[in-house]
Amino acid sequence: MDRLPNGVPTVLLAPEDLAGEVAEITGDLYRHLFRASRHAVGDPLRVVDGRGRARWAEVTAVDRRAGHLALLEPAPPNEPEYALTLIVGTPKKERAAWLVEKATELGVTHIAFVASARSPRELGPGSLERLTRVAAAAVEQCGRSVLPAITGVHPWREVPTLLQPIPDRWVLAPAAEGGGWGEKTAAAGVVLIGPEGGFTPEEVAELVTLGCRPVCLGERILRVETAAVVAAARWL
Repeated sequence: MDRLPNGVPTVLLAPEDLAGEVAEITGDLYRHLFRASRHAVGDPLRVVDGRGRARWAEVTAVDRRAGHLALLEPAPPNEPEYALTLIVGTPKKERAAWLVEKATELGVTHIAFVASARSPRELGPGSLERLTRVAAAAVEQCGRSVLPAITGVHPWREVPTLLQPIPDRWVLAPAAEGGGWGEKTAAAGVVLIGPEGGFTPEEVAELVTLGCRPVCLGERILRVETAAVVAAARWL
């Protein structure tokens, strides 16, 4: 992963805003950059589109309602080579937000919340939009260029569909025995993390039939969000 110059902030824009040679910053982002953070003409920025594209930019003008940027050469994307998905038994909303923030910082590509026998809960109206905003802030904080997909809550019957395009598959199971995690075999993988109390034995057995390798993270039982971050850090 390439390093960014110290002090150069990353700004997440809409994909179409990176298509030309100039960009305009308005609204909340304008207030953050040019009122709260006091960026000025001549300051460098790194702009990303949430899909993996990044460019250097320079502030060329700031008026009462907008900031104007000149878009320059490509910047480092700062993305891991391995595309990791987390499928997670739905936690409480505040724990879901922490999980999304940290998984985004680590480089996770997709976080899918799933309803399971021990976690039938929904996230509630507007929760996915809020979690996407959490992820967007984390993208800017850590300097990524990809905004991870945040989806769910998926019913359990959709798990095979979620797994279908992903070659490497693991499921966290505290009682797992055997040869451990093994190695990556492809460019993409998924780790399934159960809810509080874990997946049921029947769910784990079903996931094994779907090609998921049961693995554990050690002798202690971790919270859902902690287990998700530790599992992501193992590969990213």
